[in-house]
Amino acid sequence: MFRAIMFAAAMLLGVPAMAGEAVTYKDGDLTLEGYVAKASDPDAPLVMIVHQWKGLGEYEKSRADMLAAAGFNAFAIDMYGQGIRPADTKAAGEEAGKYKNNSTLARQRLNAALEYAKTIEGADTSRIAIMGYCFGGTMALELARTGADIRSATSFHGGLATNAPVTQPGVLKASIQIHHGADDPLVKPGEVKSFMDEMKMAEADLVFTSYANAVHSFTEKEAGNDNSKGAAYNEKADHRSWSATLDFLKETLSVN
Repeated sequence: MFRAIMFAAAMLLGVPAMAGEAVTYKDGDLTLEGYVAKASDPDAPLVMIVHQWKGLGEYEKSRADMLAAAGFNAFAIDMYGQGIRPADTKAAGEEAGKYKNNSTLARQRLNAALEYAKTIEGADTSRIAIMGYCFGGTMALELARTGADIRSATSFHGGLATNAPVTQPGVLKASIQIHHGADDPLVKPGEVKSFMDEMKMAEADLVFTSYANAVHSFTEKEAGNDNSKGAAYNEKADHRSWSATLDFLKETLSVN
């Protein structure tokens, strides 16, 4: 309780409250550096978080801490590798493209994170969910599409396309939650339709919420407030999507 109160106070003051710790794990010979924040309750379920296109940073770590304060163990994963954190949008696009254009590589990296997640002490690893932001939302859906034994996958303003879609019912084990900006210029209506058709064919347990007047990156304050740029923060969409996600996680992870 004390930890949750202190974290909430730090958030109100605008001060980062990093409550977790860095961890390293492997995908073959590649070392990856993630971040784990633990709930105070023993045997709480685990939520994996996938970063946006510039790699794991303070934003995803703060979300992990928020999840821990809400009663979930959280593991912010690393898709790129230790020390690989693109400094600008060009480099970020190139790095993210390696995984968006190669589902085999993306799923290998995601499964390495999932295997590490199952070793985290103090977590009930029979109850695992995944969520992600922008690029991370796309990756969260990639893991779900593999039929991984996870309870749910949540995407915040993520791309919905894949080059390895689900092609038959019964593959998806995870419930799917999508938070989508209604005016997002980076996720075209055709992409949304194709995704909805895929989910219908897969007989997915899907919740899809479209937020009015929201564009890409609507949960990230660093995106500014100019919708004309295609990426901007939207306070209402941010708060509503987070509240809905906590409810979804409680339901799918069987938290009272």
